[in-house]
Amino acid sequence: MNGRTEDMYRAATHYYVQGEKMESIARDMGVSRSTVSRLLSEAREQGVVRITIADDLGSRSPLVDGLARAFGVRVHLVPGRATAPLATRMDQVAQRAASLLAEIVADHQIIGVAWGVTIANLSRHLPRRPLVDSVVVQMNGGANPRSSGVPYIGEILQSIGDAFDSEVILFPVPAFFDFVETKRAMWRERSVQYVLALQQWLDVAVFGVGSLSGSIPSHVYAAGYLDDAERERLLADRVVGDICTVLLREDGTYADIAANQRATGLTPAELARVPRRICVASDPLRARAILGALRAGVATDLVIDEQTARTVVNHL
Repeated sequence: MNGRTEDMYRAATHYYVQGEKMESIARDMGVSRSTVSRLLSEAREQGVVRITIADDLGSRSPLVDGLARAFGVRVHLVPGRATAPLATRMDQVAQRAASLLAEIVADHQIIGVAWGVTIANLSRHLPRRPLVDSVVVQMNGGANPRSSGVPYIGEILQSIGDAFDSEVILFPVPAFFDFVETKRAMWRERSVQYVLALQQWLDVAVFGVGSLSGSIPSHVYAAGYLDDAERERLLADRVVGDICTVLLREDGTYADIAANQRATGLTPAELARVPRRICVASDPLRARAILGALRAGVATDLVIDEQTARTVVNHL
Protein backbone atom coordinates (compact mmCIF):
# COMPACT_ATOMS: atom_id res chain seq x y z
CA MET A 1 0.00 0.00 0.00
CA ASN A 2 1.58 3.31 -1.09
CA GLY A 3 1.60 6.50 0.98
CA ARG A 4 -1.36 8.11 -0.82
CA THR A 5 -3.50 4.99 -0.38
CA GLU A 6 -2.54 4.84 3.30
CA ASP A 7 -3.63 8.46 3.70
CA MET A 8 -6.95 7.71 1.95
CA TYR A 9 -7.55 4.71 4.19
CA ARG A 10 -6.65 6.66 7.33
CA ALA A 11 -8.86 9.62 6.45
CA ALA A 12 -11.76 7.37 5.43
CA THR A 13 -11.55 5.33 8.64
CA HIS A 14 -11.63 8.45 10.81
CA TYR A 15 -14.48 10.02 8.81
CA TYR A 16 -16.79 7.08 8.01
CA VAL A 17 -16.04 4.61 10.81
CA GLN A 18 -15.19 6.84 13.76
CA GLY A 19 -17.45 9.72 12.74
CA GLU A 20 -14.84 12.45 13.13
CA LYS A 21 -15.19 15.85 11.46
CA MET A 22 -12.85 16.87 8.65
CA GLU A 23 -11.28 19.62 10.77
CA SER A 24 -10.31 17.10 13.46
CA ILE A 25 -8.92 14.66 10.88
CA ALA A 26 -6.91 17.45 9.25
CA ARG A 27 -5.30 18.40 12.61
CA ASP A 28 -4.52 14.77 13.39
CA MET A 29 -2.92 14.17 9.99
CA GLY A 30 -1.19 17.55 9.82
CA VAL A 31 -2.85 18.55 6.55
CA SER A 32 -5.47 21.05 5.42
CA ARG A 33 -9.22 20.41 5.47
CA SER A 34 -9.29 20.58 1.66
CA THR A 35 -6.65 17.82 1.51
CA VAL A 36 -8.84 15.61 3.69
CA SER A 37 -11.79 16.33 1.39
CA ARG A 38 -9.71 15.30 -1.65
CA LEU A 39 -8.54 12.12 0.11
CA LEU A 40 -12.14 11.12 0.88
CA SER A 41 -13.19 11.83 -2.70
CA GLU A 42 -10.31 9.72 -4.07
CA ALA A 43 -11.17 6.94 -1.60
CA ARG A 44 -14.69 6.74 -3.05
CA GLU A 45 -13.48 6.91 -6.65
CA GLN A 46 -10.87 4.17 -6.18
CA GLY A 47 -13.09 1.82 -4.22
CA VAL A 48 -11.39 2.22 -0.85
CA VAL A 49 -14.81 3.40 0.33
CA ARG A 50 -18.07 2.02 -1.09
CA ILE A 51 -21.28 3.78 -0.11
CA THR A 52 -24.52 1.84 -0.48
CA ILE A 53 -28.16 2.66 0.19
CA ALA A 54 -30.24 0.00 1.93
CA ASP A 55 -33.36 -1.27 0.20
CA ASP A 56 -35.42 -1.31 3.43
CA LEU A 57 -37.79 1.44 2.28
CA GLY A 58 -38.34 -0.24 -1.07
CA SER A 59 -38.88 -3.62 0.60
CA ARG A 60 -42.02 -2.25 2.29
CA SER A 61 -43.49 -1.11 -1.01
CA PRO A 62 -46.57 -2.98 -2.31
CA LEU A 63 -44.95 -2.84 -5.75
CA VAL A 64 -41.90 -4.67 -4.44
CA ASP A 65 -44.00 -7.18 -2.53
CA GLY A 66 -46.10 -7.91 -5.63
CA LEU A 67 -43.11 -8.47 -7.93
CA ALA A 68 -41.16 -10.44 -5.33
CA ARG A 69 -44.07 -12.78 -4.62
CA ALA A 70 -44.92 -13.27 -8.29
CA PHE A 71 -41.41 -14.00 -9.53
CA GLY A 72 -39.23 -14.83 -6.53
CA VAL A 73 -36.78 -12.01 -7.20
CA ARG A 74 -35.03 -9.45 -5.03
CA VAL A 75 -36.48 -6.12 -6.14
CA HIS A 76 -34.34 -3.01 -5.91
CA LEU A 77 -36.88 -0.24 -6.41
CA VAL A 78 -35.59 3.16 -7.47
CA PRO A 79 -38.04 5.85 -6.33
CA GLY A 80 -38.57 8.95 -8.41
CA ARG A 81 -41.03 11.59 -9.50
CA ALA A 82 -43.48 10.45 -12.15
CA THR A 83 -42.93 13.79 -13.89
CA ALA A 84 -39.16 13.31 -14.11
CA PRO A 85 -37.86 12.82 -17.67
CA LEU A 86 -37.42 9.18 -18.67
CA ALA A 87 -33.71 9.75 -19.33
CA THR A 88 -33.31 10.89 -15.72
CA ARG A 89 -35.15 7.84 -14.37
CA MET A 90 -33.11 5.51 -16.58
CA ASP A 91 -29.91 7.11 -15.36
CA GLN A 92 -30.96 6.68 -11.73
CA VAL A 93 -31.72 3.00 -12.35
CA ALA A 94 -28.33 2.56 -14.04
CA GLN A 95 -26.61 4.14 -11.04
CA ARG A 96 -28.39 1.82 -8.60
CA ALA A 97 -27.60 -1.22 -10.74
CA ALA A 98 -23.93 -0.20 -10.97
CA SER A 99 -23.79 0.09 -7.20
CA LEU A 100 -25.44 -3.32 -6.77
CA LEU A 101 -23.07 -4.98 -9.24
CA ALA A 102 -20.07 -3.50 -7.40
CA GLU A 103 -21.46 -4.85 -4.12
CA ILE A 104 -22.02 -8.36 -5.46
CA VAL A 105 -18.83 -9.13 -7.38
CA ALA A 106 -15.86 -10.73 -5.66
CA ASP A 107 -12.33 -11.94 -6.36
CA HIS A 108 -11.87 -14.92 -8.70
CA GLN A 109 -15.31 -14.53 -10.25
CA ILE A 110 -16.49 -14.67 -13.87
CA ILE A 111 -18.86 -11.81 -14.67
CA GLY A 112 -21.17 -12.11 -17.67
CA VAL A 113 -22.28 -8.94 -19.46
CA ALA A 114 -24.95 -8.54 -22.14
CA TRP A 115 -24.40 -5.37 -24.16
CA GLY A 116 -27.13 -2.81 -24.88
CA VAL A 117 -28.32 0.73 -24.12
CA THR A 118 -29.04 -0.03 -20.46
CA ILE A 119 -25.70 -1.70 -19.71
CA ALA A 120 -23.83 1.01 -21.61
CA ASN A 121 -25.38 3.49 -19.19
CA LEU A 122 -24.56 1.28 -16.20
CA SER A 123 -20.91 1.01 -17.25
CA ARG A 124 -20.51 4.78 -16.97
CA HIS A 125 -21.57 4.74 -13.31
CA LEU A 126 -19.50 1.85 -11.99
CA PRO A 127 -17.30 2.75 -9.03
CA ARG A 128 -13.76 1.45 -9.17
CA ARG A 129 -13.43 -1.81 -7.22
CA PRO A 130 -10.24 -3.72 -8.06
CA LEU A 131 -10.69 -7.50 -7.97
CA VAL A 132 -8.15 -10.34 -8.02
CA ASP A 133 -8.19 -12.84 -10.89
CA SER A 134 -11.63 -11.86 -12.24
CA VAL A 135 -12.93 -12.07 -15.81
CA VAL A 136 -15.61 -10.10 -17.67
CA VAL A 137 -17.21 -12.16 -20.46
CA GLN A 138 -19.50 -11.02 -23.27
CA MET A 139 -22.70 -13.09 -23.12
CA ASN A 140 -24.11 -12.50 -26.61
CA GLY A 141 -22.60 -11.93 -30.02
CA GLY A 142 -22.58 -8.43 -31.43
CA ALA A 143 -21.87 -8.39 -35.16
CA ASN A 144 -24.57 -7.54 -37.70
CA PRO A 145 -24.60 -7.26 -41.53
CA ARG A 146 -23.37 -3.65 -41.34
CA SER A 147 -20.98 -3.66 -38.39
CA SER A 148 -18.70 -5.87 -36.33
CA GLY A 149 -20.18 -4.26 -33.21
CA VAL A 150 -16.72 -4.32 -31.61
CA PRO A 151 -16.27 -0.56 -31.00
CA TYR A 152 -19.65 -0.19 -29.25
CA ILE A 153 -19.59 -3.47 -27.34
CA GLY A 154 -15.87 -3.38 -26.61
CA GLU A 155 -16.20 0.02 -24.96
CA ILE A 156 -18.97 -1.24 -22.67
CA LEU A 157 -17.09 -4.36 -21.58
CA GLN A 158 -13.77 -2.57 -21.24
CA SER A 159 -15.33 0.06 -18.97
CA ILE A 160 -16.60 -2.71 -16.71
CA GLY A 161 -13.28 -4.52 -16.91
CA ASP A 162 -11.40 -1.35 -15.99
CA ALA A 163 -13.65 -0.76 -12.96
CA PHE A 164 -12.89 -4.25 -11.61
CA ASP A 165 -9.32 -4.71 -12.97
CA SER A 166 -10.70 -7.70 -14.82
CA GLU A 167 -9.60 -9.50 -17.96
CA VAL A 168 -12.12 -8.85 -20.75
CA ILE A 169 -13.19 -11.65 -23.10
CA LEU A 170 -15.19 -10.65 -26.18
CA PHE A 171 -17.48 -13.03 -28.08
CA PRO A 172 -16.55 -12.57 -31.78
CA VAL A 173 -19.73 -13.85 -33.43
CA PRO A 174 -22.90 -12.23 -34.83
CA ALA A 175 -25.88 -11.47 -32.62
CA PHE A 176 -27.90 -13.59 -35.07
CA PHE A 177 -26.41 -15.94 -37.63
CA ASP A 178 -28.02 -15.95 -41.07
CA PHE A 179 -28.18 -19.74 -41.05
CA VAL A 180 -28.56 -22.29 -38.26
CA GLU A 181 -25.95 -24.47 -40.00
CA THR A 182 -23.38 -21.65 -39.76
CA LYS A 183 -23.97 -21.33 -36.04
CA ARG A 184 -23.51 -25.07 -35.55
CA ALA A 185 -20.24 -24.96 -37.47
CA MET A 186 -18.95 -21.93 -35.52
CA TRP A 187 -19.86 -23.57 -32.20
CA ARG A 188 -17.26 -26.24 -33.06
CA GLU A 189 -14.44 -23.69 -33.37
CA ARG A 190 -12.02 -23.74 -30.43
CA SER A 191 -11.98 -19.95 -30.06
CA VAL A 192 -15.77 -19.91 -29.74
CA GLN A 193 -15.82 -22.96 -27.49
CA TYR A 194 -13.44 -21.15 -25.11
CA VAL A 195 -15.98 -18.33 -24.63
CA LEU A 196 -18.91 -20.76 -24.40
CA ALA A 197 -17.08 -22.67 -21.66
CA LEU A 198 -16.52 -19.47 -19.65
CA GLN A 199 -20.22 -18.62 -20.03
CA GLN A 200 -21.11 -21.93 -18.40
CA TRP A 201 -19.20 -20.95 -15.24
CA LEU A 202 -20.52 -17.45 -14.66
CA ASP A 203 -20.84 -16.29 -11.06
CA VAL A 204 -22.70 -13.06 -11.85
CA ALA A 205 -24.62 -11.90 -14.93
CA VAL A 206 -25.90 -8.40 -15.67
CA PHE A 207 -28.23 -7.49 -18.53
CA GLY A 208 -30.99 -5.16 -19.66
CA VAL A 209 -34.31 -5.94 -21.33
CA GLY A 210 -34.60 -5.31 -25.04
CA SER A 211 -38.02 -4.36 -26.36
CA LEU A 212 -39.65 -4.07 -29.76
CA SER A 213 -41.37 -0.97 -28.38
CA GLY A 214 -39.74 1.58 -26.15
CA SER A 215 -39.33 5.27 -25.59
CA ILE A 216 -35.62 4.83 -26.28
CA PRO A 217 -35.11 2.10 -28.91
CA SER A 218 -33.20 -1.01 -27.90
CA HIS A 219 -29.88 -1.17 -29.73
CA VAL A 220 -30.59 -4.59 -31.25
CA TYR A 221 -33.78 -3.26 -32.92
CA ALA A 222 -32.37 0.12 -33.94
CA ALA A 223 -28.90 -0.69 -35.28
CA GLY A 224 -29.45 -3.06 -38.20
CA TYR A 225 -29.51 -6.41 -36.41
CA LEU A 226 -32.98 -7.25 -37.76
CA ASP A 227 -34.44 -6.04 -41.04
CA ASP A 228 -38.06 -4.94 -41.53
CA ALA A 229 -39.21 -8.36 -42.74
CA GLU A 230 -37.69 -10.05 -39.69
CA ARG A 231 -39.33 -7.55 -37.36
CA GLU A 232 -42.70 -8.22 -38.99
CA ARG A 233 -42.24 -11.96 -38.47
CA LEU A 234 -41.41 -11.38 -34.81
CA LEU A 235 -44.53 -9.28 -34.29
CA ALA A 236 -46.61 -12.01 -35.95
CA ASP A 237 -45.06 -14.51 -33.55
CA ARG A 238 -46.01 -12.30 -30.57
CA VAL A 239 -42.40 -11.48 -29.67
CA VAL A 240 -42.21 -8.50 -27.30
CA GLY A 241 -38.46 -8.25 -26.63
CA ASP A 242 -35.33 -10.11 -25.68
CA ILE A 243 -32.76 -10.95 -23.04
CA CYS A 244 -29.18 -11.35 -24.34
CA THR A 245 -30.73 -11.15 -27.87
CA VAL A 246 -32.75 -14.30 -27.16
CA LEU A 247 -36.30 -13.35 -28.16
CA LEU A 248 -39.23 -13.69 -25.75
CA ARG A 249 -43.00 -13.51 -25.70
CA GLU A 250 -44.92 -11.81 -22.90
CA ASP A 251 -45.76 -15.20 -21.39
CA GLY A 252 -42.03 -15.99 -21.07
CA THR A 253 -41.88 -18.60 -23.83
CA TYR A 254 -38.99 -18.55 -26.29
CA ALA A 255 -37.90 -22.09 -27.28
CA ASP A 256 -40.15 -22.35 -30.35
CA ILE A 257 -39.31 -18.92 -31.80
CA ALA A 258 -37.51 -19.72 -35.05
CA ALA A 259 -35.06 -16.80 -34.90
CA ASN A 260 -33.71 -18.06 -31.57
CA GLN A 261 -32.15 -21.02 -33.38
CA ARG A 262 -29.82 -18.43 -34.95
CA ALA A 263 -29.33 -16.30 -31.80
CA THR A 264 -26.03 -16.42 -29.94
CA GLY A 265 -26.92 -15.23 -26.44
CA LEU A 266 -27.53 -17.30 -23.32
CA THR A 267 -31.07 -18.64 -23.16
CA PRO A 268 -33.17 -18.16 -20.01
CA ALA A 269 -32.52 -21.81 -19.13
CA GLU A 270 -28.76 -21.25 -19.41
CA LEU A 271 -28.96 -18.01 -17.44
CA ALA A 272 -30.84 -19.83 -14.67
CA ARG A 273 -27.61 -21.66 -13.79
CA VAL A 274 -25.89 -18.38 -12.85
CA PRO A 275 -26.03 -17.78 -9.05
CA ARG A 276 -26.68 -14.00 -9.26
CA ARG A 277 -28.47 -12.47 -12.23
CA ILE A 278 -29.09 -8.72 -12.26
CA CYS A 279 -31.84 -7.59 -14.63
CA VAL A 280 -31.86 -3.80 -15.12
CA ALA A 281 -35.12 -2.34 -16.40
CA SER A 282 -36.54 1.11 -16.95
CA ASP A 283 -39.21 2.53 -19.29
CA PRO A 284 -42.92 1.73 -18.87
CA LEU A 285 -43.19 1.01 -22.60
CA ARG A 286 -40.92 -2.01 -22.03
CA ALA A 287 -43.27 -3.47 -19.41
CA ARG A 288 -44.45 -6.38 -21.56
CA ALA A 289 -40.86 -7.37 -22.38
CA ILE A 290 -39.89 -7.09 -18.70
CA LEU A 291 -42.84 -9.27 -17.78
CA GLY A 292 -41.79 -11.86 -20.34
CA ALA A 293 -38.24 -11.86 -18.95
CA LEU A 294 -39.46 -12.32 -15.37
CA ARG A 295 -41.82 -15.12 -16.38
CA ALA A 296 -38.89 -16.82 -18.12
CA GLY A 297 -37.03 -16.80 -14.79
CA VAL A 298 -33.99 -14.88 -15.97
CA ALA A 299 -33.36 -12.82 -12.83
CA THR A 300 -32.48 -13.19 -9.17
CA ASP A 301 -32.31 -9.39 -8.82
CA LEU A 302 -34.46 -6.77 -10.54
CA VAL A 303 -33.39 -3.12 -10.53
CA ILE A 304 -36.34 -1.05 -11.68
CA ASP A 305 -37.84 2.41 -11.29
CA GLU A 306 -41.16 2.97 -9.57
CA GLN A 307 -43.12 4.00 -12.66
CA THR A 308 -41.98 1.00 -14.70
CA ALA A 309 -42.61 -1.39 -11.79
CA ARG A 310 -46.17 -0.10 -11.47
CA THR A 311 -46.80 -0.67 -15.18
CA VAL A 312 -45.41 -4.21 -14.97
CA VAL A 313 -47.64 -5.03 -11.97
CA ASN A 314 -50.67 -3.63 -13.84
CA HIS A 315 -49.98 -6.16 -16.62
CA LEU A 316 -50.05 -9.13 -14.25
